[in-house]
Amino acid sequence: MGEQNVEQFANEASQQAFMKSLLEEVRALEAMLEKGMVESGVSRIGAEQEMFLINEACQPTLTALDVLEKIDDARFTHELGLFNIEANLSVQEFRSDCLSRMEAETQEVYAIAREAAAKCNSEIALVGILPTLTKANLGLDSMVPIPRYHALNDAIMALRGNDLQFTINGTDQLVVKHDNLMLEACNTSFQVHFQVSPDDFARLYNIAQVVTAPLMAAAVNSPLLLGKRLWHETRISVFEYSVDARSATHQSRGLKPRVHFGNHWVENSVAEIFKEDIARFRVILTTETEDNPLAMVAQGIAPKLKALCLHNGTVYRWNRACYGVHNGVPHLRIENRVIPSGPTVLDEIANTAFFVGMMAGMADKYGDVRDLITFDDVKANFMAAARAGIRAQMNWFGDTHMPVRELILNELLPLAQHGLKKYGIRQEDSDKYLGILRDRVASRRNGARWALESLNNMRGRGTEDQRLRCLVSSMVEQQTEGRPVAEWKLAGFSDKQSWRESYLKVSQFMATDLFTVRPNDIVDFAATLMDWR
Repeated sequence: MGEQNVEQFANEASQQAFMKSLLEEVRALEAMLEKGMVESGVSRIGAEQEMFLINEACQPTLTALDVLEKIDDARFTHELGLFNIEANLSVQEFRSDCLSRMEAETQEVYAIAREAAAKCNSEIALVGILPTLTKANLGLDSMVPIPRYHALNDAIMALRGNDLQFTINGTDQLVVKHDNLMLEACNTSFQVHFQVSPDDFARLYNIAQVVTAPLMAAAVNSPLLLGKRLWHETRISVFEYSVDARSATHQSRGLKPRVHFGNHWVENSVAEIFKEDIARFRVILTTETEDNPLAMVAQGIAPKLKALCLHNGTVYRWNRACYGVHNGVPHLRIENRVIPSGPTVLDEIANTAFFVGMMAGMADKYGDVRDLITFDDVKANFMAAARAGIRAQMNWFGDTHMPVRELILNELLPLAQHGLKKYGIRQEDSDKYLGILRDRVASRRNGARWALESLNNMRGRGTEDQRLRCLVSSMVEQQTEGRPVAEWKLAGFSDKQSWRESYLKVSQFMATDLFTVRPNDIVDFAATLMDWR
């Protein structure tokens, strides 16, 4: 959705014209692949850092546009919500000290964002879902006021035909009914891009699918939504629901949601993914497209494939295939969207090292991963990791089954170390970042576990609102200290919070564990219930 000039279809003719362009661009991509025009023989990495903006009460604040105005740095941009900002990091060739350079730049943009936020009486929080978010923060008044977001919201809700309704079961149960797309803004991530050669794409994409579950199990940082303890990576569930364009009829017919992991392996080419998503998901937005992209390819000119990229931006695979053109040269990337934001920059780079290291190591050590594990087992691993994090059980090669912690420590970290060495990554960087991840897994202390254990540590103190604010306050304080989450102390309850911020709304201090009496119940039951409770 990076394309600014987008809109809904004015009429059926405009929709048909866009679809015609979309099909032509797929043919143009296939022609480029056949002619060898897509860049090959080089690997690069990049990332997008998404962040929450909070106020002094540790609650979301709608200052994104003010903060961006203070920053004045082309790397920064807005996201869907006015309480989010994003920084696009520089592309690094995947070799030597690329990981430490990525860390240095991520630390730099984090510091720039914090400095600008402070000028707007705000602070930066790195977390997959901000624990203090409430439903009141998710109205259209919290959406960045630009046409493409409102067009996407209108298109999704029109396709659904009714409000979003869903239930997520975890330790607690969350039942949600919502009338717009802003639930998507609950999620922030550290999205890693890995450029690959066209001939290697299918094999490496399948490997990315395999390693995503153990990666996520180690990285989970989103256990809370609207005050409820849900999945260890609740982003996976809430994002699927938040942009679900299926009507009730379509759901009953088995149509797939726009956010998905996939349903099968890629056989030969990246074009398979684009074709499937065009076949499965209706186009919902349009933009200006290039005239005759096939003729451009015939002349040796790489088209930008604007229609294909726009449609691809409205379908949300957790490992997304991406096409881009830089300095006139087209390339392919695998974008991993699973890694949550935070808990610290160091943890994010450690997650990145683990992901690309596993991909490189598995590509070097194994043949076709489709011969080693079924896709159904890979998908089941993904869901298990989202729900249970580091406590998940994994299906693995050779029809084996084991705890994910054991799999990571005994097999996947050595594999990642091998992969990073194969690409010439500096040994001290490999040891540093994989060591951070090893400590996190060995201690079972990732962002999700830290948050849940902290809340349990505060049980019985204050109101839920106060406990969540203490949690975010401690999280931000320890983020700024820079120590990885494995070294964090649990958040404690503090009485030093502003009492006024805790009692602005009835929902902040009312009891939610309700007992009910009915008109025809005997008076003695009502009196006894009040006495008991």
